[in-house]
Amino acid sequence: MAGEAGEDNETVDSTTPVKPGIDPTVDHVMSEVHLGCPPHFSHSYISHFTFSEPCTMKGRYEGLVNGEETPTRQVLSLDEDGDLVLTRQKKPSTNYGVTIQHKITSLIPSVGLQVWRGALVLADFILHKIFTSSDFNDIVSLELGAGTGLVGILLARVAKTVFLTDYDNEVLGNCVTNVDVNSGLFKHNGTSVYVRELDWKKPWPPLPAAEECGLPSLQRYMYSWTSSEVKEAEGASLLLAADVIYSDDLTDAFFNIVERLMSRGVKKVLYMALEKRYNFSLDDLDVVANGYSRFRSYLQIEEECRRPEQRSASFMGKRVDLGQIPQFIREYDRGNDLEIWRIEYASGGSN
Repeated sequence: MAGEAGEDNETVDSTTPVKPGIDPTVDHVMSEVHLGCPPHFSHSYISHFTFSEPCTMKGRYEGLVNGEETPTRQVLSLDEDGDLVLTRQKKPSTNYGVTIQHKITSLIPSVGLQVWRGALVLADFILHKIFTSSDFNDIVSLELGAGTGLVGILLARVAKTVFLTDYDNEVLGNCVTNVDVNSGLFKHNGTSVYVRELDWKKPWPPLPAAEECGLPSLQRYMYSWTSSEVKEAEGASLLLAADVIYSDDLTDAFFNIVERLMSRGVKKVLYMALEKRYNFSLDDLDVVANGYSRFRSYLQIEEECRRPEQRSASFMGKRVDLGQIPQFIREYDRGNDLEIWRIEYASGGSN
């Protein structure tokens, strides 16, 4: 399976979302995925990601493309001497893809309008799981900081319910657009996809719109939760997040909301993609990845904890071996700084 971007899809040398000297209310940042795009392009940009089915998986997933289950069977042929006729396997010809509307640059509070490398590597992981297992079939999933919605849209091909959450109204509106544009990819499965506001600094569960003080704006009402949605989200077995670690305050808020979600409802696992971002630190007089260090401070590494009494943190983490994950999306460089972590809540741990 190979990934292709449409001719509109351009790919920016890594620009750290937060670094000294940047004013988040004035300065724009650019994702490395958009390298070569016009830096002052103010309108929304459209990228097309097209995938070819893996040859060995074509029979299993052809129905996902055509909107129906397509049984396949192998016909054996014999020649006049009774010998088996072996036919050369053809290359796969069935394609599917996603269309993503995004910005080329954005202010820091609206970085979810862009496509980041963490989302692309997590998309590769989701595709790999879909093509090689049934682990994500008919599950309920919640993505934190969903941004453009790329990862959740891919997951919606096999999931039962997908919640795409973010905070900024413009980001949420753009995510809704992408869900609508790509709805044909998952409508055959009857998947429910909800785009909802989730402020990590507020308590969980979020108040339904009818219970909020005052009259919410139309936009806030559109992205508000219902009581039944909150209940279903708490039953999610899968949490996802990509490129949400770039400041200590945000990291703290992220793990606070993750702990609240994981301590309720069914047992959950979080798959989290992130990039080590390096800056020069005056305190350390060196180039360091302080945001990554803050993230790691929340985790007890699974291999280091053999017994419950050895737990020293609320979360157990294990890094996914990216060498085992094919790069279906070709339009980005994984490099050595991208990671995916599998994280579980270790109740009783202390951080």
